[in-house]
Amino acid sequence: MGPIIPLFEISEEINLLIAFLIGLGFGIALEQAGFSSSRKLAGMFYGYDTTVLKVFFTASIVAMLGLVFLNDLGMIDMSIVYVNDYYIASAIIGGVIMGGGFIIGGFCPGTSVCAAAIGKIDAMYFVGGSLIGILIFGQTYPLWEKLHFAQHIGPVKLSDTLGVKDGLLGLIVIIAALLMFWIGEMAEKRFKREDISKEL
Repeated sequence: MGPIIPLFEISEEINLLIAFLIGLGFGIALEQAGFSSSRKLAGMFYGYDTTVLKVFFTASIVAMLGLVFLNDLGMIDMSIVYVNDYYIASAIIGGVIMGGGFIIGGFCPGTSVCAAAIGKIDAMYFVGGSLIGILIFGQTYPLWEKLHFAQHIGPVKLSDTLGVKDGLLGLIVIIAALLMFWIGEMAEKRFKREDISKEL
């Protein structure tokens, strides 16, 4: 779990149980938000449904503010929060592949599992294709290893890159989110379609 400063010792078993319950809750939240519908997810790219933007941007802001406030209150040790190493080539190529798969298949990895869990056939195919892709990548990894680790610039935080404090970056992100929400609302009005839930 996260590097929260505990008032008591948390065993590995309890740690795993908490992680399972959080994951279960996340899956339920995805399904309740309608993310088990490939049409709804693909709607983000066509402009007629920006629920994906709103939900994930809101979740990111809540998590970000939670970390900022918990750090200020001394309840979390940000110095031991793990930040992924950044590899420019891998990030760009992976982003293009995932974005293309999202548009074509109508799911991302998390939402595909969510949809497959409630019996959506298209999601099951998507999950199967993902597993095949993982297998192929794993078996051919020596061919991609140099590219995988190309242009490594280490663990990067946006606040450090921009040279601003975490709190100020948080404010900037909130303003950006409000702007994106407004643009999303305009897009939904511009590309309005009938309620896609009727088609499901």
